[in-house]
This record gives sequence, structure tokens and C-alpha cells, in this order.
Amino acid sequence: MHDASPALLPPPPEPIADSISLFLDFDGTLVELAERHDEVDASDALRALVGRLAEALPGRLAIVSGRTADEIVAYLHAADTQPPFAIAGSHGLERRWTDGRDEAPTRPDTLDAAIAALHALADAHPGVVVEEKPFGATLHYRRAPDAGPACDALTHELAAKYGLHLQRGKMVSEIRLPGADKGDAVRLFMNEAPFKGSTPLFVGDDVTDEAGFAAVTELGGWGVQIGDKPVTAARYGLPDVAAVHAWLGRIAGVPA
Repeated sequence: MHDASPALLPPPPEPIADSISLFLDFDGTLVELAERHDEVDASDALRALVGRLAEALPGRLAIVSGRTADEIVAYLHAADTQPPFAIAGSHGLERRWTDGRDEAPTRPDTLDAAIAALHALADAHPGVVVEEKPFGATLHYRRAPDAGPACDALTHELAAKYGLHLQRGKMVSEIRLPGADKGDAVRLFMNEAPFKGSTPLFVGDDVTDEAGFAAVTELGGWGVQIGDKPVTAARYGLPDVAAVHAWLGRIAGVPA
């Protein structure tokens, strides 16, 4: 890993679209982080940019997010994008291919008890929000930072009790089914045409994206870290979401 902040990482080059596959995180990368997970703003300009990227990289664009696949479809109006782009939701547990395939695990009943415990904690700590997902749930404590230790402790306990994967990020603590991460999703997509044989690039901002950075590096590509994180497997850095949009626009051939 690079023991340096993105301010010290060089900016990414502008690759030729025909030679690459592009894997993009959503929150903190394509959209600004919000105090609540349901308050992010996916603008018409962003949807147009993603559409242009899908045209420039036909079949070689994927959104890889901790959000559900359905949320990505809704935020980016994916059903209207031609050609379509692939989606890996729930940190890679859900995978939607451009040919219509839709892969996801079976949801265990034990998640209901774990989610009930998260709601009980949120009820006791005003400002903490529970985000339920098909294969897990997340505690958001951006509006209640003092509750962070309690959130982390509970998710750690529930992960151990129910055999779930514990995932922490920026003011969030998440439990979900084990069995996949963002790097696994990248490897699966890259194993099939039209991704196969291209150079993979992964763009993300949080610790959850490190698996994606590692995967593209293993496959001969590179990662781009957004914002400040002292240690990262990414080779390049960009300061913020606006810089991401500008860089992606150049790849897509969008006039400045």
C-alpha cells in the first residue's frame, strides 16, 4: 500500500477509453456524501455523464457500491442508459450484468434479528439511522458521532453472533452476509467479455474500496483514491467529487 495521502499521490492519467474497463464507487466518488444516506443528490448532469461513459466504454463500465443494485438503478436511471452498464451492489453480493443476468445470494432469516437489534440502538441514540439492505444493514452515525463507539460495538457483537461480515467506513458500521467484496465483483466482471483483456481501473473513496484497488492492481490496472486517506492501495489520487467528474468527462469526451 501507499503510505501517503491523495494530496501526495499523482493525479491519474487520462487513458484511452478503448483500452480500459472502469469500476466506479458511488457515495463519495460520483456523489457527495450526505449526513443521511437517503439525502444524496444524483444530478441530471451526473446521469448524463454516466451515459456518455457507457457509450465510450460499451459493456466495460460498472458501478460497484455498498448500496443495493436497485438504488443504483434508481439514482442513475440505469434502465434508460444505452448501452447499459453493469452493477455490483451490496459490496459485490449483488451482480447485474449487461446481458440481463442477475446474481444474488439467499437471504438468511437471522438477518431479521440482527436488524431489530440495530433499530433498538438507533431508537436509543437520536441521530443514528439504520439503512436496511437485502443482505445486511448499516448504522449511520454522522449526525450522532458520539454514538460511534456504541454502533461499532453492537455491529461487532452481531457479526460474531450471526456469522456476518463486519464492514466499517466513514461514520458507518455495517453488517452483511459474507462471501464477496468489491474486489471479488471486479474479478468476476473482468473474467468475461467485454471486460476481459482490458485494463481495469477502480475509483473510490473509502476503506470499502481498498478491495477494489487491490483487485485491479492484481489484474494489471490501477486505482484512484478520492479524498484524504493516509494508507491506500491506489496508485493515483483526486481531491474530490468535482475532480472525479472532470476526469471522467475527459475519458468520455465530454466538452469542458
